[in-house]
Amino acid sequence: MEKRFDFTKVDEILTSYPRNEHSTIAILQDIQEHYHYLPREVFPYVAKAIGVGEARLYGVATFYENFSLEPKGKYVIRCCDGTACHVRGSTPILNQLRKELGLSETKKTTDDLNFTVETVSCLGACGLAPVLTVNGEVHPAMTPASASELLKTLRAEIEKEAGNE
Repeated sequence: MEKRFDFTKVDEILTSYPRNEHSTIAILQDIQEHYHYLPREVFPYVAKAIGVGEARLYGVATFYENFSLEPKGKYVIRCCDGTACHVRGSTPILNQLRKELGLSETKKTTDDLNFTVETVSCLGACGLAPVLTVNGEVHPAMTPASASELLKTLRAEIEKEAGNE
């Protein structure tokens, strides 16, 4: 039997906004922030709630690169591959992250949904190159070794949270 999607959090988000098309992006952003992606189940539900077509909602979600229809990890690591970062060694850092997490260019998220590794064209922090962000927090002057240390720290946070549950 298929597990039914729990819309409790979606309903909570919907109460924060006027129920109209002008709220579309803000609602989708909040849903993605909670789930780390946009689950397919939310499209018909939200479309009906705010009075827009499901295709319109899906169109917004697929137009903006910031939205994801695929599950992402608890920690989204973005590796800058802009010119400054690339020249200063972002590729070995990216390769180190992928190696340690068992990821590749096509497999971006770990099976346990703890980590997602993505490349971005520019993070706008060229003077700090090479740069990673973890859930938006900037980590400057990275090396493959410091990337490994960062993963160790993040894994320790996951372990600590698991122990508190």
